[in-house]
Amino acid sequence: MLEPLPGNQWNATTAAHLMNRAGFGGSPQDIDNLQKMGLDRAVSWFVDYEKITDPTSPPDWAHPDPELIARRQAIQRAADPETKRQLQNRENTEINAQMADLRYWWLRRMALGPRPFQEKMTLFWHGHFATSFEKVRMPYFLWLQNDTIRQNATSNFNQLLLAVSQDPAMLRYLDGANSNKNHPNENFAREVMELFTLGEGHYTEQDIQQGAKAYTGWGLDHDQLRFEYHRGNHDNGPKTVFGQTGNYSGEDVLNMICAQPQCAKFITNKIWRFFVQDQPTESVVDALATQFQNKNLDVKQLMRTIFRSKEFYAPDVIRAQIKSPVQWLIAATHQLQAPLPTQPMSLVMLNLLGQELFQPPNVKGWDGGIAWITTNNLLNRDNFAAALVEGDRVPLPSLDGQMKGVLNSIQQDGILQTAPTNVSGLFSTIDLASTGSFLNALQQRFLNADLKPQRLEPLRDFLKTRSPIEEADIRKAIRLIMCTPEYQLT
Repeated sequence: MLEPLPGNQWNATTAAHLMNRAGFGGSPQDIDNLQKMGLDRAVSWFVDYEKITDPTSPPDWAHPDPELIARRQAIQRAADPETKRQLQNRENTEINAQMADLRYWWLRRMALGPRPFQEKMTLFWHGHFATSFEKVRMPYFLWLQNDTIRQNATSNFNQLLLAVSQDPAMLRYLDGANSNKNHPNENFAREVMELFTLGEGHYTEQDIQQGAKAYTGWGLDHDQLRFEYHRGNHDNGPKTVFGQTGNYSGEDVLNMICAQPQCAKFITNKIWRFFVQDQPTESVVDALATQFQNKNLDVKQLMRTIFRSKEFYAPDVIRAQIKSPVQWLIAATHQLQAPLPTQPMSLVMLNLLGQELFQPPNVKGWDGGIAWITTNNLLNRDNFAAALVEGDRVPLPSLDGQMKGVLNSIQQDGILQTAPTNVSGLFSTIDLASTGSFLNALQQRFLNADLKPQRLEPLRDFLKTRSPIEEADIRKAIRLIMCTPEYQLT
């Protein structure tokens, strides 16, 4: 069992750490409020989010469209190439606009919603149960999957796994809807074991082949656009999975997978790597996996244990994780007390920083960690930091075809705009009274830590020549600190 954090170690630094990892960061006032709660109340505020009313509505178009199948069939039936092209372009324009709306809707929910931990868990599972718009091509399905994950984000993992496995987006992405008893498709059967529950080397090819037979019959109701069981397509014969033989259903096999001790180890390892650090010790994983298994794979109890543990607040954990692009953008707006950039600018930022929502690079999701930092991505972070602070008009960059189509559907003039941040209210008169007090306030707001001396001195030298410190000086200092290596960490 992990040790709880001693009460005398709950302070501004540990409160900021919890706010960054369980959510998306906050202002100094947010951190101060969290610290005053004490550890247990602070953890409860995050993980018991269902006690907080969430008035967020779905996008207007997020409902089954009874005309969708008819439109797509009309495109397929069109004999004239020009008519087919026009119908397809019209359809592409609509779904691209919906995808832009969906990405920004979720980004705003993460940045402004009342339940930051629910959204952080949804983001984690979004990368874990990876599907992509490129193959699914149905914005409604992707919204539905996002909502399904959100509603089950801290439930029993067995329940979450079944809900996502029978989700229409997953059925399309891993070809489950096309599987039948005569031709069982093994894509989902393989990925559910390798990537979602057990990890490579903890199952056999027979487990995959026999499991694929169990999932036959899972399909889609094309009128209501939801999961539908097709009894006639299901293989009713005996199946041998993990050395056990029976006339198993898909649900049976998922339950058998979750009962494997390796499943608890695999999930706790991945959660620790996302929320805590890249290389968990074997003893930590074993302790968490044992609890997770004994508590019926209860995700909420697992996260409560992690967030209360001394290990979560260890010195080599705090400010040692590279911010994901989503974390970088949302945390920056919280620290600047600024609104999110416009929809087109926000989508371009995430695309160029390497984390396009609903479009992970492959079925493994995003690698995270050091993979977020490349030469180009780091330069883009610096440029976007300048755009957030100073405001800018920039031409639409050259992007891949799919993303360009999404942006062209919402941004016709080819120009992206960000407004300058109003920095006058970020610092008090006392903060601006001297170079030393301003540097302290600057580091507290943007780092919750101190800059290394070699990066603090240039800032100090710049500010020594500024008396009094004016708004332009504040902007320049913020830009400089947001471009430091320390700022890329959380």
